[in-house]
Amino acid sequence: MTVCLLLLSVVALTAAVPAPRALVRAGWPDREPVVALWVWQCLVATVLLCCLTALLLGAAAVFGTVRAQLFAPAPAAVTAAYDLSAAPPWAAALTLLLACGAAWTTAMLARELVEARRRRVRARAHLRERAPELPAGLGKPARGPLLVLEDEYPDAWWMPGSPPQLVVTTGALHRLTDHQLNAVLTHERGHARARHDWLLHLSTALATGFPRVPLFAHFCDQTHRLVELAADDTASRRWGHLTTALALIELNQHRGVLSCASSHRLLGERVDRLLEPPPRLGRRDRALTTTAAALVPLLPLLIAFAPGLTALN
Repeated sequence: MTVCLLLLSVVALTAAVPAPRALVRAGWPDREPVVALWVWQCLVATVLLCCLTALLLGAAAVFGTVRAQLFAPAPAAVTAAYDLSAAPPWAAALTLLLACGAAWTTAMLARELVEARRRRVRARAHLRERAPELPAGLGKPARGPLLVLEDEYPDAWWMPGSPPQLVVTTGALHRLTDHQLNAVLTHERGHARARHDWLLHLSTALATGFPRVPLFAHFCDQTHRLVELAADDTASRRWGHLTTALALIELNQHRGVLSCASSHRLLGERVDRLLEPPPRLGRRDRALTTTAAALVPLLPLLIAFAPGLTALN
């Protein structure tokens, strides 16, 4: 069991520290944001699986009741292969630490979901105040998912929910052409269809709960960037890169998006990326990257099951 715990620790530390730093420095995620999002999720899943499997093995070694329940359906040879009776002295401390981490992670996720729901309720109440003529239609499929607000500033956004609510102001309707408006709405629908809100909640909860873990901090920052790039690609594939870029400029020009001193640096990067699309990865490279990333979370499972599989053979 000691070897399993050490290997799980090595895999978790590798996925949590050097791997995310290397991924942040890489240039291809900006070209393939969807693939990059998948890679980030696989790295997070790897760390969480390492912690979970280490917690289960440690608890089985420290507590006889857990061991009996965990290995109840397994043959005696499998239980003997893990050598749980000879657990190292630090197994109890590691198990306690991992149990506290699991409880803290659960609490952070629950807190983020509760806060997100409160923000959504407040936002919908604010929309009812700004659109009093449609108080009963918000979020109801019978009235459609698109809500138009009377506002001179051009803007458009989406609100997660069931179903998601697309909101556009009259300022955007006046300023944007038909194709530009369609590009903006396609961008927002791309967020809704990909359920980017859940990914943002997960990354925010992990970064809030473990701010000193490089993986979770980078995961939060990169997720907020990559979901916007992915939605831009969704819009540009249908309506063109130039149309989508012009729509972004028209929507954000009053915010100083093209200013060098702009605090909305991501908007400027998105416009530059659309005006000069970077070279994309080939299908083979995308498939290889996606497959390799999907195999990484299997490492903790292979490490955990290796002694048992060896005993059965």
